[in-house]
Amino acid sequence: MNKSKIGSASIFTALFAALTCAGCFISIPLPGGVPVVLQDMMAMLTGLLLGPVYGTAAVFVFLIIGCLGLPVFSGKAGLHVITQGVTGGFLVGYLVSAFVGGLFLWLLLNPKKEHGKAKQWILVSIAALLATVVVFAMGIAGFMRITHKAFSATLGAVLTPFIPGNILKLVVMIPLTVKFRPVLARYMGFCE
Repeated sequence: MNKSKIGSASIFTALFAALTCAGCFISIPLPGGVPVVLQDMMAMLTGLLLGPVYGTAAVFVFLIIGCLGLPVFSGKAGLHVITQGVTGGFLVGYLVSAFVGGLFLWLLLNPKKEHGKAKQWILVSIAALLATVVVFAMGIAGFMRITHKAFSATLGAVLTPFIPGNILKLVVMIPLTVKFRPVLARYMGFCE
């Protein structure tokens, strides 16, 4: 990868870290303590668009910013939000989901090769769903660790209320990824 591609990749990494931070400002609080935010969608989209390395790096930068004191964890900040908060599992899940979703697409939807539209839509849909499952699996585990609630009570608090919103997020993420992933791949040097 040449210097201009590395520069472009660094700029996109910083941009998507900022977009993930900004996602916390669109928040709908729910009684269970876990708000509906666009941040999870931005973190997953980051991995799907930038790939496993730069996507994970962007989400990592977002987590560092929050740990250092900027209130980007749904209005909260600090390492304790991750280690002791009810949303900590979700925040770590953002990082893992960016890697998993990005890796899935990087392995199966190589921008260097031609792929039919149907194959692109199917693989992007699977990657987005996989990233969503990772976020919720880690979020559920983290919530149970902090609250000591039973699995069924946890599902009622942190999964069920979010299903409609996450379906809408998938409906947005999938076409955005299909449209913009090839464009970003050219700028970032994935096609070389």
